[in-house]
Amino acid sequence: MKNKIYYILIVLILGTFVSCDEDGWLQRQPKDRITDEQLWNDATMITGLLANFYDRIPSLAGVFNTGSMTEFDDAMWSGHVDQNWRNDIRYGDDYGRYWDYGFIRDINLSLENMDNYSVRISDDQKAQFNAEFRFIRALVYFEMVKRMGGVPLVTTQLIYDGSGDPTPLQVGRSKEYEIYDFIYSEIQDIKDNFSTTTNSRTRANKYTAYALQSRAMLYAGSLAKYNSLMASPISTPDGEVGIPADKANDYYQKSLDASLKIMESENYELYNPAGSSEGENFYKLFIDKSAKEMIFAKDFATGKVHGFTYDNVVRSFRTDIEGSSIVTPSLSLVESYDYLDGTSGELKIKDGAGNYIAYDNLEDIFANKDARLYGTVVYPGSVFRSQPVDIQAGVAVWEDGDYSFRRGDLGTTFEDGKKLTGFDGPRDNDQYVSNTGFYLRKFVSETPQDGVRPSLASNWWPWFRLGEIYLNAAEAAFELNKSEAKDYINKVREMHGGFAPNSITTLTNDIIRNERRVELAFEDHRYFDLKRWRIAHEVWNAQETDDTAVVHGLFPYRVVRPGHPDDGKFIFDVVRPTRFRRAREFRMANYYSSIDQAVRNNNPKIKPNPFH
Repeated sequence: MKNKIYYILIVLILGTFVSCDEDGWLQRQPKDRITDEQLWNDATMITGLLANFYDRIPSLAGVFNTGSMTEFDDAMWSGHVDQNWRNDIRYGDDYGRYWDYGFIRDINLSLENMDNYSVRISDDQKAQFNAEFRFIRALVYFEMVKRMGGVPLVTTQLIYDGSGDPTPLQVGRSKEYEIYDFIYSEIQDIKDNFSTTTNSRTRANKYTAYALQSRAMLYAGSLAKYNSLMASPISTPDGEVGIPADKANDYYQKSLDASLKIMESENYELYNPAGSSEGENFYKLFIDKSAKEMIFAKDFATGKVHGFTYDNVVRSFRTDIEGSSIVTPSLSLVESYDYLDGTSGELKIKDGAGNYIAYDNLEDIFANKDARLYGTVVYPGSVFRSQPVDIQAGVAVWEDGDYSFRRGDLGTTFEDGKKLTGFDGPRDNDQYVSNTGFYLRKFVSETPQDGVRPSLASNWWPWFRLGEIYLNAAEAAFELNKSEAKDYINKVREMHGGFAPNSITTLTNDIIRNERRVELAFEDHRYFDLKRWRIAHEVWNAQETDDTAVVHGLFPYRVVRPGHPDDGKFIFDVVRPTRFRRAREFRMANYYSSIDQAVRNNNPKIKPNPFH
């Protein structure tokens, strides 16, 4: 009897379910998960996924990564002593390695899911999202190819069939040029599909795609040309590394074409608003989020901040017992900024007879230099946060026919009652104070609260900006023997550097390369520029007597020489900081990073890079 009752109850319940089926009771969506149909038909959720992908775009060692900037740009580490290994750089085989097929899979899966499930969003929305996913994928492939050479080109999901045979999942490396060709073809397919992000600086649009084309094709062109000019070109038999030289001009033209598209657009202009000096404007370019020069940036805002200002603010402006002064620029970088009269930028430290030149004011030695120096570096006598910085290493006492240098602790006074050492140093072999006599201005916020934990700073990181595009155009046009190449260089020098119009009349490779060094300092370019020109091993050559491989500093001293005209003036002494342990060494093996052995163990089709 009891069993019969249970049976009747079950039938009644099932009958109720069936009778309610018209209301979708059995077909209700679960409340503890989002289905593919929900996600891929909701523009807000797709945009959220894209935000995650934009956040995963790689740089050499992380956006606003203070440590990496001291390793491969024109600076040294002046932070905590525990990380002083950064001043002892012999680039390892894996330096700069990037191999992220998890990210590629996520993008491929997103593209396939959109094709399968996105039926309730408009065609324009679908095209927009498709273009953004493919742009990010093309950018990720570019970040891999410029480090690793040819990599496996995977554009669909690789799904294991359970057979026990992994061979179908093992994709070999493409030729190096095939990856660059893929990037170009993707841009051509998607460039006209960005309908809702036309004016965005933080999401991809047509001009962001052109910016990637401008940079990637320039890299491909220079690799094709300059690798072939090496005494022993770097290559592999099947082309995973090494681009044929006869492809160079085609790539240069593709780069130039994309640059011109951006330069002709009314959406962008070189940043130089009226009312401020070019140097001040160059600094503000990276702070002012209304700047029309920015093409594509990684943005920061309330709740998403970075500690770059905390790490690098001038010593006397810091608000914590640690932090400040970590990236300290080199003398070599400072001297790479030319004088406005066109002469090279070597500072006038001594006269022809070897005697120190005395200056009335600390800043006088830097007078009439390229304005981008002021926007990039805090140097002795300059101003930060509307206050003079206090940079003085010590005093130079004249005795026995020569100067004797005396130094003290920060903020100390000499026996004459005047300043001995400034609150901002510099100090040799110290931490959290400049060891070179220079501080970083670029990217360091002048807002005091931006250097305080936990609020920190929210200025953005430039992935692509118009200044680079002009320089890309100049280089590509120069390689194609086009006379207008110098016009693009001159435009940047005039607008950002304060040079007179047409300051360069004869363009050379050396000028192009120096312009990129000073314009793009600390923006994640120099390491890759030196690699693609195939001169990194010559610049970072491990020679202890080579100023390009060794970081030097410049220490200012107040002259103590009573009764002499130079008394109270300032002289400067070139130093090699004690903490900079040895000359930087870039080996032939560093032109392409090594591939992790675990990757090769899992896929025998992956061949190693040269020298590994």
